[in-house]
Amino acid sequence: MKFFSRKLIKPGDLNARNTLFGGSLLKSIDEEASIYAMTKLDTKNVVTKFISEIDFVSSAKQGDVIEIGLAFDSVGRTSITFSCIVRNVFTKKVILSIDKMVFVKIDDDEKPTPHGKTIDNLSLVES
Repeated sequence: MKFFSRKLIKPGDLNARNTLFGGSLLKSIDEEASIYAMTKLDTKNVVTKFISEIDFVSSAKQGDVIEIGLAFDSVGRTSITFSCIVRNVFTKKVILSIDKMVFVKIDDDEKPTPHGKTIDNLSLVES
């Protein structure tokens, strides 16, 4: 699992219980994972196809710093798949986990199109 971005939990990220609103977190995850898919597939033409069950393990509060981690799982003809963990930067306590996030390369007509990547030519080494 490679942790790519960090986020400070601010008042606008909170729900009525003053903990991190799940929808706000999911928006951040989808954006981060989409960018990761774009960089791996060398194209900005990717869309979220599928997100498996989302497991909210613990909460975060205002002032907490969280980090989004993604791990490559597989590559298909038109798709790339990751898993995701979000955790507290300081305590390392897991806040959320997602087993499978699938992104698909699309053409100008928004139809799935082959990306031409394989395990062998997919850059999985992070700089």
